[in-house]
Amino acid sequence: MTDLITTDLVRLGAGWGADKHEVIRALAAVVDDAGRATSRDQLIEDAFARESTSSTGLPGGIAIPHCRTAGVETPTLAFARLDPPVDFGAKDGPADLAFLIAAPAGGDADHLTILTKLARALVKPAFTDSLRSAGSAEEVVDLITHEIGETAPVAKKTPAPASGTPSGAAEPGGGETRAPGQAVADATGSTPPATSDGAPATSAGTSAGTSAAAAAPASDGRPTLVAVTACPTGIAHTYMAAEALEAAAERAGVQLEVETQGSAGATPLAPATIAAAGAVIFAVDVGVRDRSRFAGKPMVTSSVKRPIDDADAMIAEALRYAADPSASPRVEGAAGGGSSEGTGATGQESWGGRTRRVLMTGVSYMIPFVAAGGLMIALGFLFGGYEIVGPAQEILLENSFTNLPDPSALGLDHALFDSGFFAYIGALLLIIGQTAFAFFIPALAGYIAYAIADRPGIAPGFVMGGLASNVIGVSGDSAYPATGFLGAIVGGVLAGVIAHWIAGRKVPAWARGLMPVLVIPLVTSVVAGFLMLVVLGRPIAWLMGQLEDGLSSLSGGSAVLLGVILGLMMAFDMGGPLNKVAYSFAAAGVGGAALSGDAPELRIMAAVMLAGMVPPIALALATVIRPSLFSIPERENGKAGWLLGASFITEGAIPFAAADPLRVIPSIMAGSAVTGGLAMAMDVSVRAPHGGIFVLFAVDGVLGYLIALAAGVAVGAALVIVLKSLGRPSPDVATV
Repeated sequence: MTDLITTDLVRLGAGWGADKHEVIRALAAVVDDAGRATSRDQLIEDAFARESTSSTGLPGGIAIPHCRTAGVETPTLAFARLDPPVDFGAKDGPADLAFLIAAPAGGDADHLTILTKLARALVKPAFTDSLRSAGSAEEVVDLITHEIGETAPVAKKTPAPASGTPSGAAEPGGGETRAPGQAVADATGSTPPATSDGAPATSAGTSAGTSAAAAAPASDGRPTLVAVTACPTGIAHTYMAAEALEAAAERAGVQLEVETQGSAGATPLAPATIAAAGAVIFAVDVGVRDRSRFAGKPMVTSSVKRPIDDADAMIAEALRYAADPSASPRVEGAAGGGSSEGTGATGQESWGGRTRRVLMTGVSYMIPFVAAGGLMIALGFLFGGYEIVGPAQEILLENSFTNLPDPSALGLDHALFDSGFFAYIGALLLIIGQTAFAFFIPALAGYIAYAIADRPGIAPGFVMGGLASNVIGVSGDSAYPATGFLGAIVGGVLAGVIAHWIAGRKVPAWARGLMPVLVIPLVTSVVAGFLMLVVLGRPIAWLMGQLEDGLSSLSGGSAVLLGVILGLMMAFDMGGPLNKVAYSFAAAGVGGAALSGDAPELRIMAAVMLAGMVPPIALALATVIRPSLFSIPERENGKAGWLLGASFITEGAIPFAAADPLRVIPSIMAGSAVTGGLAMAMDVSVRAPHGGIFVLFAVDGVLGYLIALAAGVAVGAALVIVLKSLGRPSPDVATV
């Protein structure tokens, strides 16, 4: 196996300026100069892309720019001791130690496991202090290879860097190699982490003792917690967060088992371990796989970077929640839900859990396109009037800030203040919003495929979404039938399943790098696209047509019944699958709805939005009317519930429902059903797919909008107060 780091990849005293992007470029050049890069530009591009998602600076003067990339064929680590230090976004200041971690797009598990060991080592002050005091490149390589449990490469003398080497790069070599013995172990503090029975851990890819065979509830009387860590790339932060939590738990005298959902794979926590834990910590920037296993557990949630900064506080918070579960936020679902859905003793994901995860992943990535695009469309209507749809493209092409359009000549009777300036702004916002909105169906399909097949599924998934929305406008005597969000779901699943199957095929070593970037997307797009166009497209389009015809014919009692049903769906799981299906159903119709206020799609959007606002506001109101029925944390959540509900964020009700589902969920479902039915009965419509109370300018029937909302909030608050008052002692005690 190729060495992860050699002396050619080390620079001491590197003066590469004060900009982190210049440092990344210089580190990429070091990799290229060492003959380890197949494409320096690709490596730089992918490292920049990862840096743009969140900063890679860590406490203690460390920076770890990293990426998966086609720019290298073997996992590579470049190291630089920076002088002067460079700001990589850490809270405590600039970094003087920089590691560029480059993992090949199709890297094997062994190398990824080595990278995870390094990531865990970087949170150990003794190790980083040793790197700062190292006198030569050989000593740096020796320290790193010892820490990750590999044999150090033979030191070699190398010539001075070529003229193309980044300015300020120190020459590697020039010192004696220190043998990896006890002195190194003492310097790095690199004693292998022990499992719960005292044996050394066998893989940095999983937490100590997390295998099904080894995991067991603590028998020494210590409190027990579990945790899950995960970051978008699964290379660095995932394992650093795990290491930091484990160290904090050890300091607090707590038994902690961590499941690292990273690139090196994950060994699921044993069901017995989860059952014995008092609380769970989710330190993640992506969805938790098979989250239903933890249903009902008190939980602490954060980004994956918080444990690296503040692990002790997270452990303390989890212990408080474990001591008072009734007053703590909990993982959604009934306790033991993971098992009830079919998660066996092996900890493998059930079909029910997998279906939920796949759908929720697609919807969660879709919503920003819908929200941003829809709100910009609504703002376009506010500034340019509803007539702006007609001349928007003409205004974009023929006008500018120095040549404003004439609203009266273009028939823009409702442009704000009859102003050409606002008409122009409205046209720009409308075009931008329509463009963003056009991606929401491809995003839904693309990230459904991603949830099934990981990154190789994204491209074919987006292609299936493009076919579902007829993104290139195929037309003729009989236009190609767009299949809408139903087609996106079917196409995304189809692309994901095919890509996942292809990825599981064994291929020669030379072809592994081509699989995720060429073979899988190409073959999947061809096969899934053929099936969608030739076999599935027209049946799904027929089903969508029947659905649209049914909506168009809604009136009277049938429309009210639909509003009631949508209201029940929005409140039942507060951001879960039923909630998101109802929301997707409504949002899909907004983009293509007619401008008239009585378009059924716009009425459905109003019913869904209002019903989704009711739960947090109703519970917030209940905490004000009868505070003694709620714990102190619930009252604090109630304060936030006003704004969350007003912003159409139904998830604001989850802490209440998790703590007392049998009383809370029926109450808010009743309130949302009343609101949904009233909204349909009073013909309320809204042209924005998100925004809540802040998009009243896009509402037709504002009075009905407010009446329906107030009625549902009153019903929900009254019912939750009544149910909580029946045979329930007051929890009015301090729970901090």
